[in-house]
Amino acid sequence: MAINLNLTDALIASTADKAEKAKALLAEIARDFSPATFANSLGAEDMVLTDLIVKEKLAIEIFSLDTGRLPLETYDLMAKVQEHYGLKLKIFTPRAELLEPFVREKGINAFYESVDNRKGCCHIRKVEPLSRALAGKKAWITGMRAQQSATRDGLPVRAFDAGNGLEKFNPLADWSEKEVWAYIKQHGVPYNALHDQFYPSIGCAPCTRAVTPGEDIRSGRWWWENPETKECGLHLKKA
Repeated sequence: MAINLNLTDALIASTADKAEKAKALLAEIARDFSPATFANSLGAEDMVLTDLIVKEKLAIEIFSLDTGRLPLETYDLMAKVQEHYGLKLKIFTPRAELLEPFVREKGINAFYESVDNRKGCCHIRKVEPLSRALAGKKAWITGMRAQQSATRDGLPVRAFDAGNGLEKFNPLADWSEKEVWAYIKQHGVPYNALHDQFYPSIGCAPCTRAVTPGEDIRSGRWWWENPETKECGLHLKKA
């Protein structure tokens, strides 16, 4: 198991209550904001939402961004999702005409050299593909939680995403890490094998490392940067 979890009666009850609220919200999104889509990054939180959407048979598209530099374990989970749920994820990849010049000019690992380079890489590999994934949609759903990092403090359940021009929903905004893993354990939800190797937050392979007990759960992402810059551009708040 990814975290040492004691399934107490209180934890089971709080998880069940929040799962019911998430189901109700997801059903409302499917009904009132069609077409809606869910950005599944294949983290633990996103697997909870995948399980809820599929089991409730909700009319919500599920997609993933394949940056081309994901860990093997993430690709293995993509295959497991199809096997477990009979679900073929809609995959979006970077545009070659953007990525190839960037790599030629900056270098294959340019993201280690500056925040600007890292954000440029993230834009090509994540932000631009996301814009294509959201095109024509009325709402998108994420697995973000307020407790994940300083950049996500005060995360609302619903807000208008001005940058992408549609509603954005975070059904797990008030979930704790323990509640996420309680749901996964109780419902037999598949998850990324890297979670069992002390990777609480998983992105591209060269930008993700394991953390030690007691470290912030996002400390393994872009660990060479300050906490205030640790977003890829997918979830930045617009001024």
